[in-house]
Amino acid sequence: MDSKRLILKFILLFGLTFLTGLISSRIGFNTQQVISMSIFSVSVFATLLFWDFRVAIAFLGVGMLLLTKTVDLENIIKFASLEVILFLMGMMVLVGLLKESGFFAWLITLILRTKNLTAKKFVFIISILSALLSCVVDEVTSIVFMSAAVLEICDYFEVEPTVYIIISILATNIGSTGTVLGNPIGILIASKSGLTFEDFLFKAFPLMLICLLITIFLVIIWYRKSIIKLDKNMNELKANEILIRLISVPPEKKLRVSLSIFGITLLFISLHHRLELLWYLETNTLLLSIPLLSAGAIMIWKWNKARSYIEKDVDWWTLLFFMFLFAKAGTLKYTGATDIIAKKAVSIIGNNLNFLSGIILWVSFLGSSILDNVVLVAAFIPIIQGFQALNLNLQPLWWALLFGGCFGGNLTMVGSTANIVALGLLEKERGIRMNFFRWLGIGLVIGIITTSVAWVTLLFIPHYYR
Repeated sequence: MDSKRLILKFILLFGLTFLTGLISSRIGFNTQQVISMSIFSVSVFATLLFWDFRVAIAFLGVGMLLLTKTVDLENIIKFASLEVILFLMGMMVLVGLLKESGFFAWLITLILRTKNLTAKKFVFIISILSALLSCVVDEVTSIVFMSAAVLEICDYFEVEPTVYIIISILATNIGSTGTVLGNPIGILIASKSGLTFEDFLFKAFPLMLICLLITIFLVIIWYRKSIIKLDKNMNELKANEILIRLISVPPEKKLRVSLSIFGITLLFISLHHRLELLWYLETNTLLLSIPLLSAGAIMIWKWNKARSYIEKDVDWWTLLFFMFLFAKAGTLKYTGATDIIAKKAVSIIGNNLNFLSGIILWVSFLGSSILDNVVLVAAFIPIIQGFQALNLNLQPLWWALLFGGCFGGNLTMVGSTANIVALGLLEKERGIRMNFFRWLGIGLVIGIITTSVAWVTLLFIPHYYR
């Protein structure tokens, strides 16, 4: 059975690659453009079909681009978006310090300190906390700790945890649009578009909150039977006063210092645009360098654990995959392939900005439900950049890509890394396997409604996103 499945995957990979090359040649690509598009496409398809080998596939793809002289070494390094990689490295070290200091365990206890805790309050709190955590530390780190907390609390109140894990995942994916920090695609889009942390805070964050409140309202209705059962168990156990006494412990000194470093880092990141203007720095210079400065300070302070932060807390596997993926996507722009795609798109659908942003929003929404959203966004970025040559305002297109890429993660159970991580923990810790259709019902409702809200906002408040 496994060998048959493997053969089918190779046949599908060959067919998709051949089809991509054929279409590329038919729409007027030259040899270099066909090669760059074919290598990028086969890398994406192979990554989807053989996910465990994604880094090896990324290495092979870049090697082939160099050997075929489609791009030179200097431009490969340029397209690798090292500024994004360095930013993520710095933030990973910072998150490592927070984990070591017990920040997340302390934060989760805030849930149980709520006076007169009810099931609806619990849903509201885990949703808000999941969204805000994903805004400041990233969606994967957020969902790991939120899932652990939800499992423990559900065990205490003797209820099945699946519903509350799903709610936490939905909120996490929505929350990841709120700031540059929430999702790797946020910092990737910011670095390529010139959008600042301030832009995200004033334009993405309010829309995220609206979509989050809509999501909370919908899940309370959708899961009303489970919520009623949790409410009943909470009343029977009468645990609130006991729990408050048990967990009301002030943070230790190490945690307070860690929180101070984290707070100062967030403050400078939030003010980076103003400070860059004041100090005559290039756009996003401080945004990308502040996490490195914080990480450096942490490794001096915790010098005996510095190597551990770099070796264990920095996810090198993911960063290498991102770096080579960005390099391959950049090659599409370098060879001019994406400029041709942009011109063809405009010739077919016109240069109506509202229509183009709608297309990007819904295509990225559907695409991110089956693709890793970083892969999808990396493919879209050079295409959007290609519209610049046509004198189009790109701002609405970048926002459409952000919202579609993040909200699409809620459509299916494999739509985002947060989904896979949380459902994996649910299966590992409680032996509960998620059914595809059980997820699809609520995922479809939340995904379509929140993306529609984003679409309406982009259509009717266009100047706000330009």
